[in-house]
Amino acid sequence: MEQLYVLGTGYATATHCYNTCFAIKDEEDYFLVDTGGGNGILKILEDMKIDTARIHHIFITHEHTDHILGIVWLIRVIATRMKKGTYEGDLNIYCHEDLVDTITTICRLTVQGKFFKMIGERIHLIPVKDGETCHILDYDITFFDILSTKAKQYGFTTVLRNGKKLTCAGDEPYNPDCFQYVEGSCWLLHEAFCLYGDRDKFQPYEKHHSTVKEACELAESMHIPNLVLWHTEDKNISDRKRLYTAEGREYYHGNLYVPDDGEILDL
Repeated sequence: MEQLYVLGTGYATATHCYNTCFAIKDEEDYFLVDTGGGNGILKILEDMKIDTARIHHIFITHEHTDHILGIVWLIRVIATRMKKGTYEGDLNIYCHEDLVDTITTICRLTVQGKFFKMIGERIHLIPVKDGETCHILDYDITFFDILSTKAKQYGFTTVLRNGKKLTCAGDEPYNPDCFQYVEGSCWLLHEAFCLYGDRDKFQPYEKHHSTVKEACELAESMHIPNLVLWHTEDKNISDRKRLYTAEGREYYHGNLYVPDDGEILDL
């Protein structure tokens, strides 16, 4: 059974949980989406017993620190394993074309030369275009521009081996112009910065984010059976699941998931 490994669930400056990133497990291999903002990615991978030797495909959605900086640590660790002979095959990093130079520059400035030179040899930065489909593990992954109001950002959609369509909408509210990608999804992975009742406190709209209410209304209107909410504030992390679920139930009647870091969801 395919599984969704929830590595992190917080927004950019979260301190009580890791930044939002996740992996889809396909048998023994993983498709990793985003890497968070630091070497905390290494701890969560270790905690969830994800062997970096089983990660050969990574997708970086956009340039913001909480999504991209963890890639430096993964390149460092995986390049080391390549040199030691404990990593088979190559590492493919997918991103929109503007990010190729960004990732290369960050790594050139921060990673030792002997590891940096693996980029282009066994570590490949693969630019993808809006609407382009790549075959990754057992999936045809279609990447799409989410039409961000901030930095250029891509999401993706795919059909799992079990026949269910899964869509990652990025870390901004769904744009109706992306309807063709989200339509018919069985799983929607969507941001929800805070409770609607806390909108004055956290001001999600100024940050180009949505609330639990809007994300749930969207999933209800599009008849999506399974909704995962993350990329949230972290000021009341111990009660987040209960509070977000309670508010979401007022607007959405499907299966609502508000995971904590380290949870595994069966897809």
